[in-house]
Amino acid sequence: MDLWTESSGLELGYLALAFVLCAFIGIERQVRQKAAGFRTHVLVGTGSAGFTLVSSFGFAHVLGDDVTLDPSRIAAQIVTGIGFLGAGVIFTRRDAVRGLTTAATIWVSAAVGMAAGAGMVSLAVGLTVAHLFALVVMGPIVAKIPTRDTNRVLRIVYADGEGVLRRLLAEATEVGFSAFILSARRLDQTDLVQLDGRFKGRMPLRDLVPHLHEVDGVRSIHVQRDTDDEEEDSRT
Repeated sequence: MDLWTESSGLELGYLALAFVLCAFIGIERQVRQKAAGFRTHVLVGTGSAGFTLVSSFGFAHVLGDDVTLDPSRIAAQIVTGIGFLGAGVIFTRRDAVRGLTTAATIWVSAAVGMAAGAGMVSLAVGLTVAHLFALVVMGPIVAKIPTRDTNRVLRIVYADGEGVLRRLLAEATEVGFSAFILSARRLDQTDLVQLDGRFKGRMPLRDLVPHLHEVDGVRSIHVQRDTDDEEEDSRT
């Protein structure tokens, strides 16, 4: 009975550790108002810890000379399952991909929970600290580093007569880009306008494109090289 009590207390301690560490990860996502917030990350981390504990200690009573178990099998299944769960928070709109970072944090939460459930306390704490350091400290610093695509040309096709251009420029300004219209022309026998504009900002241009896609009336956006106007990437 004493051995069972001691074992149960240890397991509950590992479970509580997973809960606390994943709570920190979830709070960061909740503050940023991401699709998966506090509850999702806590549940993923705690559940992963629970599965790991069951894998490690739940079948000890059936072990014998003729019975062997491989605890790593459940861990492998956790990794696969979390992959499907993370895919659920990734979505695309006209090929603009969003939610990758949140999906990655769900993956990290599962890793933290598994490490805690396996009794690897230092690894679980280290993963949490490294994750928060990357997002909270390094993220804003990296975002301020000028990149090669901070001054590039976008070719935008949008519906004319609906105030789309005004909303496009307002959206770019709100995100932190200044826009310079190079040319604009109506496409033959359509109500569409093709606009070439140079957008300059401190952030990568890929951070602007998803916001512009959200503007009603936008039909397509093509990212082009600023030097020779050669199309590099297409998003429609």
